[in-house]
Amino acid sequence: MEKVFIDTDVIIDFLTDRKPYSIEAAKIFSLIDQKKITGYVSSLSFSNLYYVLRKFGTHKKIMTSLHELAELVEILNVDGDTIKSALGSDFKDFEDAIQYFTALKNKKTDCIITRNIKDYKNISLPLMTPETFLVMVENGG
Repeated sequence: MEKVFIDTDVIIDFLTDRKPYSIEAAKIFSLIDQKKITGYVSSLSFSNLYYVLRKFGTHKKIMTSLHELAELVEILNVDGDTIKSALGSDFKDFEDAIQYFTALKNKKTDCIITRNIKDYKNISLPLMTPETFLVMVENGG
């Protein structure tokens, strides 16, 4: 799997160095930086990230981090159809529904990487934790 959609929780782990999860998140972003995999995120993630990250730093520092992220990953649009699909879904977490339908609609991703496995039920894309994904990559999958 070379094209991965990265859920916001994994990005937060990476950008805030949230231990122990940041270790695996950093390895995934290193694979993206080395062009071994392509990372996709939704445009929604940026506003969510800003909201969370403002507790950890200044506006300038956060904007620098988000700019660096934008240079590293491909950003997928969240549009009206995506929102309507999320609204009509059985997801208990609306943000996760938007993330899922963004990944699904754009047909560019092989899997979703998240720590919130329990929030993604009955989906048609493969779902992996960062740990599971890294084990698969290490085993040549």
